[in-house]
Amino acid sequence: RHGAVKSEDTFKTSPFHFDLWFYFTLQNWVLDFGRPIAMIVLPLEWFPLNKPSAGDYFHMAYNVITPFLLLKLIERSPKTLPRSMVYVSIIMFVMGASIHLVGDSVNHRLIFSGYQHHLSVRENPIIKNLKPETLIDSFELLYYYDEYLGHSMWYIPFFLILFIYFTGCFTPVEEDSRMPMAALLLMGPSSLYYWYLVTEGQIFILYIFTFFAMMALVMHQKRKGLVLDSNGLFLFYSFIITLLLIALWVVWLWNDRILRKKYPGVIYIPEPWAFYTLHMNNLHAAKESL
Repeated sequence: RHGAVKSEDTFKTSPFHFDLWFYFTLQNWVLDFGRPIAMIVLPLEWFPLNKPSAGDYFHMAYNVITPFLLLKLIERSPKTLPRSMVYVSIIMFVMGASIHLVGDSVNHRLIFSGYQHHLSVRENPIIKNLKPETLIDSFELLYYYDEYLGHSMWYIPFFLILFIYFTGCFTPVEEDSRMPMAALLLMGPSSLYYWYLVTEGQIFILYIFTFFAMMALVMHQKRKGLVLDSNGLFLFYSFIITLLLIALWVVWLWNDRILRKKYPGVIYIPEPWAFYTLHMNNLHAAKESL
């Protein structure tokens, strides 16, 4: 029966999945973080603005490889997990990432026309002068699909699958609650990617609720005499380091008035690409003019 938890599952242990965590971290950095960089760095003549860019192909590969790796991660859990929920989450993940592919592809192309990510859609010079004005509504709809609907359908299933996997990462054996050197080496790149994911995706609420759920589960299982295994520790500590990186990022940009205007409200977490178009892009332009 799918979703049933066998009594013997509690006492199974699983070695650290170095291969899966390594592939997972590598493809996240190359196919997710690297896709907008590839689009900007590679010559525009290779990928005309009316055709898919290198970043789009990176995104397509990400949409195929990531669900596969998530499924393999679930399969290696020492505990039988609710497969129906996992399958539905994977389907939603692919749908959300595909919606994001289209919106993100168009939005990043707008950079070549002078679009500035640190400004809202209506405040962008290339957008607010469009005629008829109903075209602005169309660009706002595109932004909604990219930044809100696409991100929600992408990231909610992603973190849900990680949490479902995390529920099976407990063992009664204290010796299994140790991370090998390989896990320590992967923790830095993994945490840094999660920082990028949370800040660029604007999903701090989702991330922090997932982290709090992990903490609550760890305390609950501790009362039963269970501790995290090496895979659970890797995921848990990665989330802790991510939180510290987010805090440093916010403190660094706390007094930035322009970014403050785009990200009003209690939760102020600027996007890295908004920071790039505001500061780094201007710095490059200044150097080229010298």
